[in-house]
Amino acid sequence: MKLVGSLTSPFVRKVRIVLSEKRIVYDFEVDIPWESVTRVAEYNPLSKVPVLILADGTTLYDSKVIVDYLDSANPVSRLIPEFNRERSMVKRWEALADGICDAASTIFLERKRPNSLQSTEWISRQQKKVMLGLEVAARDLGDKKWCEGNAYTLADIALGCTLSYLSFRFPEIQWRMFPNLANLVDMLEDRPSFVETAPKEPNHK
Repeated sequence: MKLVGSLTSPFVRKVRIVLSEKRIVYDFEVDIPWESVTRVAEYNPLSKVPVLILADGTTLYDSKVIVDYLDSANPVSRLIPEFNRERSMVKRWEALADGICDAASTIFLERKRPNSLQSTEWISRQQKKVMLGLEVAARDLGDKKWCEGNAYTLADIALGCTLSYLSFRFPEIQWRMFPNLANLVDMLEDRPSFVETAPKEPNHK
Protein backbone atom coordinates (compact mmCIF):
# COMPACT_ATOMS: atom_id res chain seq x y z
CA MET A 1 0.00 0.00 0.00
CA LYS A 2 0.99 3.62 -0.44
CA LEU A 3 0.35 6.68 1.70
CA VAL A 4 0.16 10.09 0.05
CA GLY A 5 0.70 13.10 2.25
CA SER A 6 2.89 15.94 3.46
CA LEU A 7 5.66 15.96 6.04
CA THR A 8 3.95 18.62 8.14
CA SER A 9 0.29 17.60 8.30
CA PRO A 10 -0.76 16.30 11.74
CA PHE A 11 -3.44 14.19 10.04
CA VAL A 12 -0.84 12.48 7.86
CA ARG A 13 1.42 12.05 10.86
CA LYS A 14 -1.38 10.36 12.80
CA VAL A 15 -1.72 7.77 10.03
CA ARG A 16 2.06 7.29 9.78
CA ILE A 17 2.29 6.66 13.51
CA VAL A 18 -0.51 4.11 13.35
CA LEU A 19 1.25 2.37 10.44
CA SER A 20 4.44 2.27 12.49
CA GLU A 21 2.76 1.01 15.65
CA LYS A 22 0.92 -1.66 13.63
CA ARG A 23 4.16 -2.65 11.87
CA ILE A 24 2.58 -2.27 8.45
CA VAL A 25 4.96 -1.84 5.51
CA TYR A 26 4.03 0.94 3.07
CA ASP A 27 5.43 3.40 0.57
CA PHE A 28 5.23 7.10 1.37
CA GLU A 29 4.70 9.64 -1.41
CA VAL A 30 5.20 13.24 -0.35
CA ASP A 31 2.67 15.54 -2.01
CA ILE A 32 1.57 18.98 -0.81
CA PRO A 33 -2.01 19.75 -1.92
CA TRP A 34 -1.59 23.50 -2.37
CA GLU A 35 1.48 23.28 -4.62
CA SER A 36 0.94 23.69 -8.37
CA VAL A 37 2.42 20.28 -9.20
CA THR A 38 0.24 18.35 -6.74
CA ARG A 39 -1.42 15.11 -7.83
CA VAL A 40 -3.56 14.72 -4.71
CA ALA A 41 -6.81 15.40 -6.59
CA GLU A 42 -6.12 12.30 -8.70
CA TYR A 43 -6.48 10.23 -5.52
CA ASN A 44 -8.93 12.31 -3.52
CA PRO A 45 -11.44 14.62 -5.27
CA LEU A 46 -11.40 16.84 -2.18
CA SER A 47 -7.67 17.47 -2.70
CA LYS A 48 -6.81 16.66 0.89
CA VAL A 49 -4.21 14.43 2.51
CA PRO A 50 -3.71 11.81 3.78
CA VAL A 51 -4.76 9.33 1.12
CA LEU A 52 -4.10 5.62 1.50
CA ILE A 53 -3.90 3.64 -1.75
CA LEU A 54 -4.53 -0.07 -1.25
CA ALA A 55 -2.95 -2.87 -3.26
CA ASP A 56 -6.01 -3.17 -5.51
CA GLY A 57 -5.99 0.58 -6.24
CA THR A 58 -8.81 1.48 -3.86
CA THR A 59 -8.23 4.85 -2.21
CA LEU A 60 -9.15 5.74 1.35
CA TYR A 61 -9.21 9.33 2.51
CA ASP A 62 -9.83 11.21 5.72
CA SER A 63 -7.46 10.19 8.48
CA LYS A 64 -10.28 8.87 10.68
CA VAL A 65 -11.33 6.41 7.98
CA ILE A 66 -7.75 5.35 7.31
CA VAL A 67 -6.81 4.66 10.94
CA ASP A 68 -10.02 2.67 11.45
CA TYR A 69 -9.11 0.52 8.46
CA LEU A 70 -5.51 0.03 9.58
CA ASP A 71 -6.42 -0.89 13.14
CA SER A 72 -8.82 -3.56 11.88
CA ALA A 73 -6.49 -4.80 9.16
CA ASN A 74 -3.78 -5.92 11.57
CA PRO A 75 -4.49 -7.35 15.05
CA VAL A 76 -1.05 -6.31 16.34
CA SER A 77 -1.17 -3.53 18.95
CA ARG A 78 -4.84 -2.62 18.78
CA LEU A 79 -5.22 1.14 19.15
CA ILE A 80 -9.02 1.44 19.05
CA PRO A 81 -11.05 -0.59 21.55
CA GLU A 82 -13.59 -3.01 20.15
CA PHE A 83 -16.35 -2.35 22.68
CA ASN A 84 -18.76 0.48 21.96
CA ARG A 85 -18.32 2.70 25.07
CA GLU A 86 -14.53 2.51 25.12
CA ARG A 87 -14.33 2.84 21.34
CA SER A 88 -16.58 5.90 21.34
CA MET A 89 -14.50 7.63 24.00
CA VAL A 90 -11.26 7.05 22.09
CA LYS A 91 -12.90 8.36 18.90
CA ARG A 92 -14.19 11.34 20.88
CA TRP A 93 -10.61 12.20 21.83
CA GLU A 94 -9.65 11.88 18.17
CA ALA A 95 -12.49 14.23 17.18
CA LEU A 96 -11.34 16.80 19.74
CA ALA A 97 -7.71 16.61 18.64
CA ASP A 98 -8.62 16.76 14.96
CA GLY A 99 -10.95 19.69 15.61
CA ILE A 100 -8.15 21.66 17.24
CA CYS A 101 -5.96 20.86 14.21
CA ASP A 102 -8.70 21.93 11.81
CA ALA A 103 -8.96 25.31 13.50
CA ALA A 104 -5.16 25.72 13.64
CA SER A 105 -4.78 24.73 9.98
CA THR A 106 -7.42 27.28 9.05
CA ILE A 107 -5.38 29.98 10.79
CA PHE A 108 -2.23 28.85 8.99
CA LEU A 109 -3.90 28.98 5.58
CA GLU A 110 -5.59 32.32 6.29
CA ARG A 111 -2.22 33.83 7.18
CA LYS A 112 -0.84 32.71 3.83
CA ARG A 113 -3.28 35.08 2.10
CA PRO A 114 -2.25 38.68 1.37
CA ASN A 115 -2.51 40.83 4.49
CA SER A 116 -5.26 42.93 2.95
CA LEU A 117 -7.44 39.86 2.45
CA GLN A 118 -6.93 38.25 5.84
CA SER A 119 -9.83 38.32 8.29
CA THR A 120 -8.71 39.04 11.84
CA GLU A 121 -12.21 38.17 13.03
CA TRP A 122 -12.00 34.75 11.37
CA ILE A 123 -8.54 34.10 12.79
CA SER A 124 -9.71 35.13 16.27
CA ARG A 125 -12.64 32.73 16.01
CA GLN A 126 -10.34 29.84 15.16
CA GLN A 127 -7.92 30.79 17.94
CA LYS A 128 -10.79 30.60 20.41
CA LYS A 129 -11.61 27.07 19.20
CA VAL A 130 -7.98 26.04 19.71
CA MET A 131 -7.80 27.41 23.25
CA LEU A 132 -11.17 25.97 24.31
CA GLY A 133 -10.14 22.63 22.85
CA LEU A 134 -6.88 22.67 24.78
CA GLU A 135 -8.68 23.52 28.01
CA VAL A 136 -11.07 20.60 27.56
CA ALA A 137 -8.21 18.23 26.66
CA ALA A 138 -6.32 19.22 29.81
CA ARG A 139 -9.43 18.89 31.95
CA ASP A 140 -10.36 15.48 30.57
CA LEU A 141 -6.82 14.12 30.79
CA GLY A 142 -6.55 15.18 34.43
CA ASP A 143 -3.92 13.21 36.29
CA LYS A 144 -4.16 10.13 34.08
CA LYS A 145 -1.17 8.68 32.26
CA TRP A 146 -3.16 8.01 29.07
CA CYS A 147 -6.08 9.85 27.54
CA GLU A 148 -8.51 6.95 27.76
CA GLY A 149 -8.30 3.81 29.86
CA ASN A 150 -5.07 2.28 31.11
CA ALA A 151 -3.23 1.86 27.82
CA TYR A 152 -1.80 3.77 24.86
CA THR A 153 -4.48 4.25 22.20
CA LEU A 154 -5.36 6.28 19.15
CA ALA A 155 -6.55 8.99 21.55
CA ASP A 156 -2.97 9.60 22.68
CA ILE A 157 -1.66 9.52 19.11
CA ALA A 158 -4.22 12.06 17.91
CA LEU A 159 -3.66 14.45 20.80
CA GLY A 160 0.11 14.08 20.60
CA CYS A 161 0.09 14.92 16.90
CA THR A 162 -2.08 17.96 17.55
CA LEU A 163 0.10 19.38 20.31
CA SER A 164 3.29 18.77 18.34
CA TYR A 165 1.73 20.52 15.34
CA LEU A 166 0.93 23.55 17.48
CA SER A 167 4.56 23.69 18.62
CA PHE A 168 5.72 23.38 15.01
CA ARG A 169 3.44 26.00 13.44
CA PHE A 170 2.30 28.17 16.34
CA PRO A 171 5.04 28.59 18.97
CA GLU A 172 3.09 31.57 20.31
CA ILE A 173 0.35 29.21 21.56
CA GLN A 174 1.55 28.31 25.03
CA TRP A 175 -0.18 24.96 25.41
CA ARG A 176 2.54 23.80 27.79
CA MET A 177 0.83 25.93 30.41
CA PHE A 178 -1.09 22.69 30.96
CA PRO A 179 1.50 20.46 32.68
CA ASN A 180 -0.44 17.25 32.07
CA LEU A 181 -0.51 17.87 28.31
CA ALA A 182 3.22 18.63 28.35
CA ASN A 183 3.95 15.44 30.28
CA LEU A 184 1.93 13.36 27.82
CA VAL A 185 3.73 14.80 24.79
CA ASP A 186 7.15 14.41 26.38
CA MET A 187 6.39 10.74 27.00
CA LEU A 188 5.01 10.19 23.50
CA GLU A 189 7.96 11.85 21.77
CA ASP A 190 10.26 9.17 23.16
CA ARG A 191 8.41 6.52 21.13
CA PRO A 192 10.13 5.54 17.85
CA SER A 193 6.89 6.09 15.91
CA PHE A 194 6.81 9.72 17.03
CA VAL A 195 10.53 10.29 16.54
CA GLU A 196 10.52 9.05 12.94
CA THR A 197 7.47 11.12 11.97
CA ALA A 198 8.38 14.46 13.54
CA PRO A 199 7.04 17.30 11.35
CA LYS A 200 9.56 18.98 9.07
CA GLU A 201 9.57 21.15 6.00
CA PRO A 202 9.94 19.16 2.75
CA ASN A 203 13.31 20.73 1.93
CA HIS A 204 14.73 19.66 5.30
CA LYS A 205 17.94 17.65 5.00
